[in-house]
Amino acid sequence: MPRVYKLEGITPVIDPTAYVHETAVLIGDVIVGAGCYVGPGASLRGDFGRIVMEKGSNLQDNCVVHGFPQTDTVIEEDGHIGHGAVLHCCRIGRNAMIGMNSVINDNAVVGESAIVAAMAFVRAGFQVPPKSLAAGIPAQVKRKLSDEELAWKRHATAEYQELARRCLASLTEATALTAVEPDRGRVAESTLKPLHETKGGSR
Repeated sequence: MPRVYKLEGITPVIDPTAYVHETAVLIGDVIVGAGCYVGPGASLRGDFGRIVMEKGSNLQDNCVVHGFPQTDTVIEEDGHIGHGAVLHCCRIGRNAMIGMNSVINDNAVVGESAIVAAMAFVRAGFQVPPKSLAAGIPAQVKRKLSDEELAWKRHATAEYQELARRCLASLTEATALTAVEPDRGRVAESTLKPLHETKGGSR
């Protein structure tokens, strides 16, 4: 079970179909919806404002989510938050993706099906239009996303939705082996590749 803490009578909520890693920390007013995935080391601090993960969204390893008092920080349905990202008092639109180690600051809005590139800083109050790519420090809107890029994003998020199911079904704590087995298998097969390896993908 993840580390879940009640604060001032408010207890985090985790839908039974969501997977939240046992090293994740959820404090106070946190709501994790159906089919969500929350990775190792994630911190969701609902000690000031409310944090909402809508259906099918994912929050990967070592992400931090927090907000100001009486605000909502929301990851909408099918939102996809990459490793190490920080979300503070912002809204991530439906089917949007936040790249690894990005920071989304206060009252920023990332539009539906938009992508924020890795290591970007989205400044307070900035709005990333739907189906657009934003990148840089501070982030600027670079261009519209292609149909191929949008399809890749949907595929990537579907993989995390499947990962939530896989973890619920089979992830258990274990003792490491001391040697590699001669017939060692691999984890689940997938056709997902990095975006830059797909035809026409961003580089």
